[in-house]
Amino acid sequence: MSTTTAPRTPLLPRRTSALVGVLSVAAALGAGHLVAGLVSPASSPFLAVGNGAIALAPQWLVEFAKSAFGTADKPVLLAGMAVVLVAAAAGAGLASRARPQPGVRAITALGLLGFAAVALSPSFTPVDLLAPAASAGAGILVLRRLHALAQPRPATAGPDRRTVLTGVSAAAFGAAAFGSLAAGGLGQLLGGRLSGSRDEVTAALRGLPRAEHAPAIPAGAAFPDQGTPTFRTSNADFYRIDTALRIPTQTAADWSLRIHGMVGRELVLTFDDLLARPLVERTITMICVSNEVGGEYVSTADFVGVDLRAILLEAGIAPGADQVLSTSSDGLWTAGTPVDVLLEPDRGALLAVGMNGEALPPEHGFPVRMVVPGLYGYVSATKWVTDLEVTTFGAKQAYWLQRGWGERGPVKTQSRIDAPRGYGSAPAGRVAVAGIAWSPPRGISRVEVRLDDGPWADAELATEVGGRTWRMWRTSVDVAPGSHVVAVRATDADGTTQTEERADVLPDGATGYHSVVFTAS
Repeated sequence: MSTTTAPRTPLLPRRTSALVGVLSVAAALGAGHLVAGLVSPASSPFLAVGNGAIALAPQWLVEFAKSAFGTADKPVLLAGMAVVLVAAAAGAGLASRARPQPGVRAITALGLLGFAAVALSPSFTPVDLLAPAASAGAGILVLRRLHALAQPRPATAGPDRRTVLTGVSAAAFGAAAFGSLAAGGLGQLLGGRLSGSRDEVTAALRGLPRAEHAPAIPAGAAFPDQGTPTFRTSNADFYRIDTALRIPTQTAADWSLRIHGMVGRELVLTFDDLLARPLVERTITMICVSNEVGGEYVSTADFVGVDLRAILLEAGIAPGADQVLSTSSDGLWTAGTPVDVLLEPDRGALLAVGMNGEALPPEHGFPVRMVVPGLYGYVSATKWVTDLEVTTFGAKQAYWLQRGWGERGPVKTQSRIDAPRGYGSAPAGRVAVAGIAWSPPRGISRVEVRLDDGPWADAELATEVGGRTWRMWRTSVDVAPGSHVVAVRATDADGTTQTEERADVLPDGATGYHSVVFTAS
């Protein structure tokens, strides 16, 4: 009596099975990104998961990413996610050497993660689910097809090389096609529309009169030859801090702003409505609350826009309202601005549409953003703003308040040494020391410098441009060969000197004297 044993399913080679997994996940990502570009760019599963990671990250990790990677924190996050996905995809492929089911389950699990991230997005609409559905479907389809193509023929001892190469090439081509279409074709289409809209806005702004002009910047307002920044920061060099993994691509023609809540009458303004109002131009220094003592998250630009106070007065603020909750077009950023600050006649808060002579750059909020002098950006500087709700701090908590930051966020008086550089060297003798100080909207009245443990001495102040902007300073010190420490402190126009006490950026901005160690030789 003879027995028969069921033939054992041949195993795919490890490299082939890992590649099957990687290419299947690549096809899934490409398909999801492509469909998202067609229906709703924010519904890309990859970006939705990234936005979810930012929203759920503990505050210590967020601050570590900012300090370690600066404005590259988002590319680092996306690169890290890509590495994890490649590893997970390769693992799913290796688990599917005999049959595709383990890989299918892995892609299904990733798909469910994408569904959850998209569904929990602040700007979610039901049509957004098309992108994760396409992503999961494409990944499973490619994995099954490629696994079948890579299987050896019954008569052979191993996989047929031509079949495997054909399957791999087909999957690679499919993944590349999806990715290219999503990131290339649709990206160019959306980018072209955005670029054209910005050009139109720039041309319109240059042809419209100003009800208020920014002050002329005098020659003595900065000391760049001695190491300070130029007075105005170019758009390319202006610091950028936000939560957007993908810059919104809304055009000026598609933009509108709703002002509602505790108001006498609700307003809905289009971009043309803004341009029909008196345009004002103001030179404003902006500071990020995450700016460490001596940090670089501070910049100055000429902003053009509409006075926000006038719009709020037109809407009519109801008694008891103490917060204006602003929301970005992608719904990922909210900021709560104190009503009393916005209504100060001399504060100068703007709905800005232009920056340094052109339309706002996309990364700085095109078509419209908020700019409020004297408040840190986390409570005031909403980019891509499309909604202003007049409410109370007790009724609504903005994004950063939910993460432990302070409620009102007034900018603290601070100063910075730009020259000499920390741990740099200089010839012994007379050494130039220069930097910047800021205290908007009050302005700076005095800057003092101390060498080693010596007395404080007044520095020369640059010509003042206005209380809303930073102020440059310079001096010189006599140093002998060796190591030295130079420190700086500033006093605002009200006569209050910045505190020496060191405080972290959390919850409402860093404090302390900035000092630099250098060597004289």
